[in-house]
Amino acid sequence: MIGSRLSSVIERRLLVNYRVDPYVAAALLPAPLRPQLVRGRAVAGICLLRIGGVRPTWAPAATGLTSENAAHRIAVEWDGPDGVEQGVYIPRRDTASRLNAFAGGRIYPGEHGLADFTVREEPDAVRVAFATRDGEVEVDATVEPAEELHGSGLFTDLAEASEFFRRGSRGLSPGAGSDHLDVLELSTDAWKVTAGRPRHVRSTFFEDRDRFPPGSAVLDSALVMRGVAANWAQGKPFRVVRGAGVGTA
Repeated sequence: MIGSRLSSVIERRLLVNYRVDPYVAAALLPAPLRPQLVRGRAVAGICLLRIGGVRPTWAPAATGLTSENAAHRIAVEWDGPDGVEQGVYIPRRDTASRLNAFAGGRIYPGEHGLADFTVREEPDAVRVAFATRDGEVEVDATVEPAEELHGSGLFTDLAEASEFFRRGSRGLSPGAGSDHLDVLELSTDAWKVTAGRPRHVRSTFFEDRDRFPPGSAVLDSALVMRGVAANWAQGKPFRVVRGAGVGTA
């Protein structure tokens, strides 16, 4: 890893997951990335993240910042020097924080667009909605807590889903005019997710028929993470092949 580390607390993280036609997902990725398949399907989704206490690891907790953020993601793999490696390709990151929007891609990895968020936390459900300032993306997701993960075509149970996303800790996102992807890696000794049930999800990203033809992206499941201390570190930029297909939001 290179660069400084940031400390934080993941106050709330919703992972809203879609199962996707692997050929459609592959067309959205720069080489040499390829979709990571589960039961023959690619895995994509939206991470809706409220993160608090964000600060350099040496700074006191009281100096930390809190913000609402979102990332559209596709689980990927590639051939590394020691075998197959895993992560998530993030074509789009958005935030309610002007500081995050300024710093992303400059001070720390990952360019962020600005968005307006609406959040409602209730005992029986969490709703997170946002619209990007550039008018490109709107999301409205309501997730209920659940005892077990039911109805998923990707994962047989919560334990399998948890391990899949735990392993995908590296986020790779495009930088402006670069033949490299920015790399940001999450690490935590307190990884824990619980099951969710999508009550209502709307995403103009996944409903874009030019990007995802009808039937190629199907809402699959949701996971919830709360109160998890986590560090974030910059990784070595990841080289991609110019001219290979890559999706845009």
